[in-house]
Amino acid sequence: MRRFLDKLYLVSGGLAAIFTVGVLVAVTLSIATRQLGVHIGGLDAYAGYSMAAAGFLALAHTFKSGEHIRVTLVLSALPSKGRMRLDIFALLVACLIVGNLCWFSFKLVLDSYAYNDISTSDDATPLWIPQIAMAVGSLIFFIAVVDETIRRVKGIPETAHSEETHYE
Repeated sequence: MRRFLDKLYLVSGGLAAIFTVGVLVAVTLSIATRQLGVHIGGLDAYAGYSMAAAGFLALAHTFKSGEHIRVTLVLSALPSKGRMRLDIFALLVACLIVGNLCWFSFKLVLDSYAYNDISTSDDATPLWIPQIAMAVGSLIFFIAVVDETIRRVKGIPETAHSEETHYE
């Protein structure tokens, strides 16, 4: 199971990188075509869709790599046992928040599909299509937060190599 989850986070990060390249391609094409006097409708919208997909798909990989910004001032001032308890509490709160994000992301996709929402941009893309990346990214992020919470409750230290959160 551990290998599957680590692979899932890695694949999600890889997809985020691909969508980041998609932003670059869409913006570069938009600039180049504008200079040539050619209009390709929807390039700005696709750059936005790619940026949103990259952001959401990168959440789990970034979290499991220990790269999310954390305020460790209070944690570092606590003894080891208190630090662990506060960290677990913060992870439980994160589970609730990310679970909500995940739930409403999938609800947004289903609502956009049901109401046939389309982009108001030149592309007229059905919005549920780019919203899938947000929903999937938030689901993988939720899995990562629950995974880390379970590991911490079992006494397994943070998977990322962070200097601030060593328990003794």
